[in-house]
Amino acid sequence: MNAEAGPGAAERDAHEACVRAVERLRSADVRTEHLAEFVPPERKLLWRKAATMRKTGVVWRIGPILLDTEARLYVAGRATRAAERPRPSYQSQSREERRDIAAAALKGGFEEGAAVDFDAVPIPLDGSQVPDHSPVVFSGGAFRVRWHPSAPLATAPTLAEFLDDRVGLLVDPPLGAT
Repeated sequence: MNAEAGPGAAERDAHEACVRAVERLRSADVRTEHLAEFVPPERKLLWRKAATMRKTGVVWRIGPILLDTEARLYVAGRATRAAERPRPSYQSQSREERRDIAAAALKGGFEEGAAVDFDAVPIPLDGSQVPDHSPVVFSGGAFRVRWHPSAPLATAPTLAEFLDDRVGLLVDPPLGAT
């Protein structure tokens, strides 16, 4: 893509890069993860309804971003593995919260052990405002990806370059990688 291209060309190039990445990931049968929405517990009078998760799609984790089967991007939020809620151990509040989240995924219908991503934020590639903490940023006539928000944009690869590189590693991992 040339640097003089307008936003419409950058959006089109970014979308095409996402579509190509989805095709490569599908054809190589790369493992997917589930995308879900966390539904917090609610109390109605004397009854308490446990937290759960609502299925919203299937994604591939590609570094700091998630790519769904419809070629849409998300900022990776939190993740868990669906698991049965053991008896409380009260070792730490954060551990108990993680166990509750894993149980919410299981209650949401995910198989035990399934990877579930939630709290993901969509990354628009249509010219609208991207989230402040997004690793995908429009700069220099192209969408660029940086691993950390404070990383310089000058050295950040374009979305197409990033996806080509990272998807290549998922499709054909280096010898000895799992």
